[in-house]
Amino acid sequence: MDYEKYVGMLKAMADEKRLKIIDLLSCGTMCACDILKHFEFTQPTLSHHMKVLQTAGVVSSRKEGKWHYYTLSPDYIREFKADTDKLLASQETCICHQESCQIANKEG
Repeated sequence: MDYEKYVGMLKAMADEKRLKIIDLLSCGTMCACDILKHFEFTQPTLSHHMKVLQTAGVVSSRKEGKWHYYTLSPDYIREFKADTDKLLASQETCICHQESCQIANKEG
């Protein structure tokens, strides 16, 4: 697991507005103008939030005319789910390897 990248994704998500943006984008690609309808902040504020999400690899964007369209990154979805599964793994697949965990479980 790339802890640095995982932490970057968590930091990007650790804001209620950005988390709501991620939730909105889970429905599919959205124009910035449509995302803005769900918030009471300005377009520059949305741009800031989107830049944070893009830098962390959470979203990608494309420009059409004067508007940006945002999409959740398929790599982000896959990697975040896989890393979270690893982080919360059962003792059989934990980071300290099976043998060490088995010894600790017998002692505990």
